[in-house]
Amino acid sequence: MDDNRSKSANSKYIAYDHLDKIGEVAVYYGFTPSKSPVVTKEDLVAAKDIMEGDYVDDNTEEHGHLPLHVEEKIALIRTYEEAHMHLLPQPVLLYFKDPCKNKLKKCQTRYADLEIMGLSGSIAEATLIQAARAMLSLEGYDNTLVEINSIGDKDSATRFVRELTSYYRANLNEMTPECRQLLKDDPFELLASHDESCKALNAGAPRALDFLSEDSRHHLEEVLEYLETLKIPYALNNGLLGNRKYCTETIFTIVNAGGVDLVPGKQIQTEKKSAHQQILAVGVRYNGLSKRLGMKRDIQGVGISILVKKSRNGLRKPVSKLKRPIASFVQLGLESKLLSLEIIERLRQAKIPLYLSLAKDRLGAQVSCVERFHTPYVIVMGKKEAVERTAIVRRNDTHAQDIIPLEDLPEYMKKIEKGLNR
Repeated sequence: MDDNRSKSANSKYIAYDHLDKIGEVAVYYGFTPSKSPVVTKEDLVAAKDIMEGDYVDDNTEEHGHLPLHVEEKIALIRTYEEAHMHLLPQPVLLYFKDPCKNKLKKCQTRYADLEIMGLSGSIAEATLIQAARAMLSLEGYDNTLVEINSIGDKDSATRFVRELTSYYRANLNEMTPECRQLLKDDPFELLASHDESCKALNAGAPRALDFLSEDSRHHLEEVLEYLETLKIPYALNNGLLGNRKYCTETIFTIVNAGGVDLVPGKQIQTEKKSAHQQILAVGVRYNGLSKRLGMKRDIQGVGISILVKKSRNGLRKPVSKLKRPIASFVQLGLESKLLSLEIIERLRQAKIPLYLSLAKDRLGAQVSCVERFHTPYVIVMGKKEAVERTAIVRRNDTHAQDIIPLEDLPEYMKKIEKGLNR
């Protein structure tokens, strides 16, 4: 990927290519605007045997089954390798304002893509969901719900498919010919079916969540903990499935909740969903895809595609530069990490950018990032600050510091920025 950001540390601005107005949201969350990878004939050949069976449970007639574009994931992984992005500080966060660059195959044009490479932790899914919801909010979608499921790692998915297939075979006599054909194609397709006769059968089907390994269960629980901390309403959806040949762990969608009253940070029951819900974004993790492509390196990857077809005036306007951050953010401990995305969003709304290292847990690694960025200030949140909902704002040259309540942090940082610009 090409990253043509200005290298001058003295400039008050960073210059960008491939950025638009709504993409500023992604930059605040640490994403780099990039040129989309081009799908080659070789990518299509590699994808041929795993392109069947991309299923997303979508009750709207507008989208139907949404493809997860495995050929584009393959192109992205290839580009990651060819550009030696594994040598960059990990993870690599990429924003594509023009995601569909496949001249060889007609594909659904999407609004934007966000991708995180080189990170297995749950903070990746949480960052994608939070950034995508902020972008959707700018487009007028304020009442959104996250639907999420997990098929776990390879062993988890294998156990689930075995049990699901046994369940369907034991109920063959109750199946319509259409359902039997879906089972013949793939049990995942039958489980995601909207056919009324299939729905009745699927109500008693095994759940992927019941077959997760300990690590996969822990990963999903952490993602849900982020959603609850961020007060994002969510629903577990057993019919939300990806292609098990390349999808792993989580698959999630952001839907327009319609007339459903949502409780922030709480799980809702799927039967409370509105028939008028529209899928606005779909995300999937694809760990292990690189190994299926014959690569020696196991590249962790997770991405989300935003599917809005129309944009509000001005949100796709090109942007050539943004303010250089005046502060870096350091978080210590799980409690502070859970609150980190809330802090970023508060400061984003106040137009205060930060340098981030959310994927780093060790203090030494985060301090190294702070030293590399040369910001005049650092914002620190440890366990004590997380409990008290405060943050330490420290000036790097004098080490003078203040403890600021989170609700006052945006205004405090605005005053600092104003003082630096005098």
